[in-house]
Amino acid sequence: MSTIRSRVAVVSGSNKGIGLEVVRALCRQFDGDVFLTARDQGRGEQAVQKLQQEQLKPLFHQLDIDDPLSIRKLREFMLKNYGGIDVLVNNAGIAFKVADTAPFGVQAEVTMKTNFFSTREMCTELLPIVKPLGRVVNVSSQSGTGALKNCSSELQEKFRSSTITEEELVKLMMKFVEDAKNGVHAEQGWPSSAYGVTKLGVTVLSMIYARRLSKERPADKILLNACCPGWVKTDMAGPNAPGTAEEGAVTPVYLALLAAGAEAPHGEFVYNKIVQEW
Repeated sequence: MSTIRSRVAVVSGSNKGIGLEVVRALCRQFDGDVFLTARDQGRGEQAVQKLQQEQLKPLFHQLDIDDPLSIRKLREFMLKNYGGIDVLVNNAGIAFKVADTAPFGVQAEVTMKTNFFSTREMCTELLPIVKPLGRVVNVSSQSGTGALKNCSSELQEKFRSSTITEEELVKLMMKFVEDAKNGVHAEQGWPSSAYGVTKLGVTVLSMIYARRLSKERPADKILLNACCPGWVKTDMAGPNAPGTAEEGAVTPVYLALLAAGAEAPHGEFVYNKIVQEW
């Protein structure tokens, strides 16, 4: 007699901030197990205990998205115990503080590694095990939209293209880092926001993956979107942000819980639960 596996949701970078609020909301609303993940086991387990005090029942798995081995361990665990993943929220990301004195080229390289390339690694490893009717949410930012608008018209055309490939996007992201390190990013048509360009990359990558899912797994009806949680009070955004982390979780949770019969949004950039023009 086969074992009926529970449904499962995974949220990266979720021991604090928006990620923690997404886990909290999913524990209340998602019909299945919810995994809080963190690079640091101790901090992750503390966050789990905090939610347990609220009578919620999150589970914990260590995950460092900058470590491919850590991602693969999560993949194997999910395959073995759940046969895949039903909901994946790629929330983990970094940003340098405005006052940080690190050279722009360093900020570009470090931020790109985590926000774009590690999110891409998560998708490479985990999208193949997302189950039919699965939901994938890549947490991006309106900073990416702002970066797009501040790119040269030539770059804007490339990023807005409905035929841009993953390989072409990767080359563009690598070129930005190279141009930033060489101090020529402005004259090459790039904006001066490393974080913005990384999130621009996350949004376009999400659109590419959504098109691929529609082509390669149409019967599975998986919905994949990028979203902006808004400017909310977190360690990353600072104490002056107008919104709360709980408010920041609203759009990611909305996309994570799109009904089984839903066909949209898919391959979109969503803010305040509304599809944004790209």
